[in-house]
Amino acid sequence: MQMRKTNDGDEISALGYGAMRLPLKTGRVDKKRAKEQIYYAIDNGVNFIDTAYLYGSSETFLGEILQDGYREKVKLCTKMPVMHIKKYEDMEKYLDIQLKNLQTEYVDYYLLHGISKSGFDNLKELGALEFLEDAKKEGKIKHIGFSFHDNGNVFKEVADAYNWDMCLIQYNYLDEHNQAGTEGLKYAASKGIDVFIMEPLKGGILGGKVPEEVTSIWNKSKVKRSPADWALRWVLDHPEVVCVLSGMNDEEYIKENISVTNEALPNTLTEDEFMLYNEVKEVYENLMKIDCTGCGYCMPCPMGVDIPRCFNFYNHKFMFKQGLESSILYLGQLGGIMSGGDSHHAGLCTNCGKCIVACPQKLNIPILLNDVNKELGGKYKMKIAKTFLPVLMKLMP
Repeated sequence: MQMRKTNDGDEISALGYGAMRLPLKTGRVDKKRAKEQIYYAIDNGVNFIDTAYLYGSSETFLGEILQDGYREKVKLCTKMPVMHIKKYEDMEKYLDIQLKNLQTEYVDYYLLHGISKSGFDNLKELGALEFLEDAKKEGKIKHIGFSFHDNGNVFKEVADAYNWDMCLIQYNYLDEHNQAGTEGLKYAASKGIDVFIMEPLKGGILGGKVPEEVTSIWNKSKVKRSPADWALRWVLDHPEVVCVLSGMNDEEYIKENISVTNEALPNTLTEDEFMLYNEVKEVYENLMKIDCTGCGYCMPCPMGVDIPRCFNFYNHKFMFKQGLESSILYLGQLGGIMSGGDSHHAGLCTNCGKCIVACPQKLNIPILLNDVNKELGGKYKMKIAKTFLPVLMKLMP
């Protein structure tokens, strides 16, 4: 496994394991499969695992499996659930809960989770930086950092506010100039802040099935690579990047990511390859309607709307030019027709605004859900679908 050094001399695998999207079975974490996947990654050189209190049962699951010497093989990173912090004592309470969940006496990296300007200002007033210092002195955490979702100017303000050990930013070839972006990446590195990357595949959009136009562009390359390979390679090409986190929940993806990381050294992409990235980027910018990564921070919706899946169906329609198929699947799955269960479609939105506050991408989710509802099926189309879905399914290509 390719290793990259932090500023204090730690050797970190260039590929990190993001434990937010663990494999599921009947709606719950498939513990057997997830354990095998994580052990395989560790046994093949991955030594950095990222989780968070807000990732459901992820911390508890990792605490259960990082036994028999596996805890000592990895650097463990988790995050303070800042949305639950109302006073200084809350920070102490949640860190102790997290250490118990993880069954460890300390975490190697502890981050303020999903920082924005207003959230960071509030945390400073509550004494978060002092708390982190005290926890570090007590040996409960080894390194102090923050994960970030705001604009570039705010990123610099946060980076300047404290002597951070590391930061975690969203970065991929579509987000080169979004949020912290390349400018923030280089700024942090210039200040001696180790930079870790999340969403290298932008929630999976840049890997797996991609639009035909994108495939045609990648096929111009003499070296044949998968879309996920191209996406990871772009991030790893930046020498300022210490580690790229991938939410790996499929065995083949894990093997591929490890293989790519072993050979994707900094500053190895060619000028011709960068030209291909620019072409692909233009295609995505023209096709994608909603800049959603599927992170799920907007969930649960009080009205039961499955926001990420609504947006996925909407993007799918335009990216793959499959309007009828997207509408049928949307109506059938989110209308509860196929499952016989509850509805989770966009038409249930009441514009309460809770999701807007939670969204790292700063999307105006209620307005976008209204667009989804108009495009893929409102309440009247939903009624029709419940009657005629078996007929409509036969019309699918």
